[in-house]
Amino acid sequence: MFGRDPQVILATIIAFVVGITVHEFCHAWSALMLGDDTAQRQGRVTLNPLAHLDPIGTLGMLLIAVVGFGIGWGRPVPVNPARLRGRQRGMAITALAGPLSNVVLAMAFAIPYRFGGGLAVPPFVDTLLLQLILVNILLAAFNLIPIPPLDGLKILTGMLPNFWYPYLAPLERYGVGILLVLILLGSWGGASILAEMYLPVFRLLFTLIMGQAPF
Repeated sequence: MFGRDPQVILATIIAFVVGITVHEFCHAWSALMLGDDTAQRQGRVTLNPLAHLDPIGTLGMLLIAVVGFGIGWGRPVPVNPARLRGRQRGMAITALAGPLSNVVLAMAFAIPYRFGGGLAVPPFVDTLLLQLILVNILLAAFNLIPIPPLDGLKILTGMLPNFWYPYLAPLERYGVGILLVLILLGSWGGASILAEMYLPVFRLLFTLIMGQAPF
């Protein structure tokens, strides 16, 4: 998936920039459509990557591209749930917009990759298309983990009855710590804990989009 080949490294970096830019833009745009202009006032309703890339998170993306492991992220989009139509439901829609955009991107890039075999294109184009597909599926699957600051908990909270909100809301305070502990633990019993949480979704999305099981 990733590696030390210069073309793969470059394609992976481009794929992360595209995927995270669209992911964060869709968070900001959906919040605006639901009545919250907080992100718009901070210049986040844009497809300019510079508005969405986090310096340390970008280094994490470079690490993934070069050595094949690590964690990267973009700048979180500020959202005020009190200004969203539907409050928690609106927050769930705004959160879902990010991973959903990555699934749509992966589907769009899969069309020329799967069905453009008769076209004479440079090898790098095929490499880039494949990395765009893989990275966007990875971003979608990883962000669906229900641990803040990932999108999964906000989506889950919006789907469940309001009764559950007081019990799930405190996780927002401890989510980053929980995520860091899982990263530091690395693996348990020979398998990455985080990988076990997102890989089933990754495999399902890859199979549906590519028409075959992941390699």
